[in-house]
Amino acid sequence: MSSSYYRRRPDGVFDSTDLTRSNWTPEIQHGSPPLALLTKAIEEHLADSPLRIGRLTLDILGAIPVEPVLVRVWVERPGRRISLLAAEMTPQGQQRPVARVTAWALAVSDTSAAVTDRHPPLTEGSTVELPDGWWNADGYLDSVDFRRQQDDSGSRVFWMTPKVALVDDEPSTALQRLTMVVDSANGVGSVLDPQRYVFMNTDTVLHLHRLPTGADFAVRARASIGADGIGVTTAEVFDRDGFVGTSAQTLLVQQRS
Repeated sequence: MSSSYYRRRPDGVFDSTDLTRSNWTPEIQHGSPPLALLTKAIEEHLADSPLRIGRLTLDILGAIPVEPVLVRVWVERPGRRISLLAAEMTPQGQQRPVARVTAWALAVSDTSAAVTDRHPPLTEGSTVELPDGWWNADGYLDSVDFRRQQDDSGSRVFWMTPKVALVDDEPSTALQRLTMVVDSANGVGSVLDPQRYVFMNTDTVLHLHRLPTGADFAVRARASIGADGIGVTTAEVFDRDGFVGTSAQTLLVQQRS
């Protein structure tokens, strides 16, 4: 088994490994590895900048194949205090991108006197049995240590730790490690039986009032399903130091025939 999601080639091309494979079908990638890779590209573009990322949005523009992919990054809206950056992933030899991440990067300043969190920290407890479904699928789910927690709030809480690298043996930031797992909020917060329904997210939006730390992250997530085949999964996101931010995902919900 590979020890990373991607292997770097020259000229912005990355080989996608088996660990990127989705639990829905092994022909496509799970959303977290593309989100993490495009976040890495944006962070590298921001190196030595006085700005830091406050929001990340992954838009899945099509089925992301487990193939070599080209990554490009650019500044959509330049600014000294507020800047919008974008990165896209395109299968090698094709013209149409399959994933795009946009990031608002904001100027940092000292607001330590005004710090406030609306959720208290989460403490990891004993692990309980994983839900029924596809949690034993090969591919991406092999790359993360999922630890379900007892929770009586109506949501589900999972602690998650990436077990592999993002690109080869290159070091990763805490934000990249968070993006390696946060797209899993849809699975964590699911309220439908995956044997009866497909509920695939078209996006992942992550708002961060502070940068994460470490390599262990928790999401407290729950989905809401409408009557017309559309749903939303929302989650609070934590690291060992406490509340980090929120995520939201739009869902296409379809009953299996």
